[in-house]
Amino acid sequence: TDTEVSTRKKTFTEVQTERLDQAERTVLIKCPSKLNEKKLLQYLSSHGNVRSHFFFENRGINALVEFSEKSSIASLQDAVGIPNAAEHHVVPFKSRLFTFTLKNPVSQPAEETPLRLSPQCHIPVTDLIQKLCLADNISSQMYILLNEYQLTEENIKLRFLACSLVRDFTRAYFPDSTVKPFGSSVNTFGKLGCDVDMFLDFHDTQKSPRKMKKGAFEMEFQMKRLPSERLATQRILSVIGDCLDNFGPGCVNVQKILNARCPLVKFSHQPTGLQCDLSVSNSIAIRSSELLYIYGCLDSRVRALVFTIRCWARVHGLTNSAPGTWITNFSLTMMVMFFLQKRSPPIIPTLDQLKELADAKDKHIIGGYDCSFVSDLRKIKPTKNTETLDVLLGEFFEYFGNFDFRRNSINLRKGKEVNKPESSPLYIWNPFEQDLNISKNVNQPQLEKFIAMARESAWILQKEDKTQKIINKEPWGLAALLIPFGKNNSSKMKNRMKGIGSETIRSLLDSLKLNNANNQQKAVGK
Repeated sequence: TDTEVSTRKKTFTEVQTERLDQAERTVLIKCPSKLNEKKLLQYLSSHGNVRSHFFFENRGINALVEFSEKSSIASLQDAVGIPNAAEHHVVPFKSRLFTFTLKNPVSQPAEETPLRLSPQCHIPVTDLIQKLCLADNISSQMYILLNEYQLTEENIKLRFLACSLVRDFTRAYFPDSTVKPFGSSVNTFGKLGCDVDMFLDFHDTQKSPRKMKKGAFEMEFQMKRLPSERLATQRILSVIGDCLDNFGPGCVNVQKILNARCPLVKFSHQPTGLQCDLSVSNSIAIRSSELLYIYGCLDSRVRALVFTIRCWARVHGLTNSAPGTWITNFSLTMMVMFFLQKRSPPIIPTLDQLKELADAKDKHIIGGYDCSFVSDLRKIKPTKNTETLDVLLGEFFEYFGNFDFRRNSINLRKGKEVNKPESSPLYIWNPFEQDLNISKNVNQPQLEKFIAMARESAWILQKEDKTQKIINKEPWGLAALLIPFGKNNSSKMKNRMKGIGSETIRSLLDSLKLNNANNQQKAVGK
């Protein structure tokens, strides 16, 4: 569609700014079950023009409503009552979360047309497999998976609203602060149901340490000085965490994890149904989000392949939402990007090529690392590669099933296999902090399990007789890869694992049995 194309061409920063602005004009309303949509909108319109709205299910029916003008919210807040404090005392914090009730519900007829509820989670893998079997080819299957799992427009609005509601608190202390999502919520690779990573930014304080350059004197703020930036971060997050815990409507299970490498506050935001992680600005994480955004926008095959590989990995227990020695979704995504850089001709450019296209405003040096790359998508030449997703999926498994992990590392800056700088089983260069390995957590058995699964998948795709499978009503193509292997074909698996250390075969087959039962229910991680 035209709107799709026009949104696709916007820079990452333009999209962020637009969505943050939209969130500032948005309210969230808990509605009664027998809701008359017309009456609600009529009432809201008396406070100003409603630009858009949608309904979703989360402990009852809720409406997200975006006004055209920010002033409409103040007008609405002035007209809204404070809850009756008979059995509870209330914290009198007036937010943009409201409850709409009907005074005499019986006399109001139920609405003729049922409300259209926007889904906020994806379908289970078992249902997905049935849908995939109805497609014509593997490419179509991959696009079906993408459409089922990707964040919807409505879900993205909820994520930005959650950030905007946290910002209402941080502004009480730091009037210039912003709270923005980063990572999967904004990099085009998030799936429905993933957490919201958000960070608190004090952009004004960092950008202009000295405003008064002219004249014979200088003025600066007196500010509290602390021995380290880390301590300042911990103190700020501790106070904001307490605020959310004590005063934030619907903020529950607030955990302050201040001694982590990256201090953060975790909480559940009940009104939106989102799990949130709040940290203080991490410029490199934002550059990573933007880099993935660019790759995701360049070619529709990129996202379809990433979503497919991540779903496949989750089903086979190669990734896990708990931290551990598993490959992370971020590492997997980087492996897909690397594979697409290596195609002939390449489907996406290397990071060094994107850096060459950067102009002065794209210059970013962060902590001594050069994080510059072009932000304007129009400057990047479209690929001449016409390979179908069917081909790319099979080739991905083939490529990594036979990759020399012992000797080589994966480098997205150069788009080349480079000798490993140290002996981690899997070495993927951090695209920006170039002395770091983003997959340092992965151990040898996990890597070998990945290799075995990739080989098995490549073999299934090469050998399968699609027509016969359809006649037998068996899952085919991608659907066949989303059913845990190993129950009935562990002997075949052993043959394809020749050359993989025998000590890990046993642990691999054990973990297959273990993963079988519980993984079909679970879908992809972030």
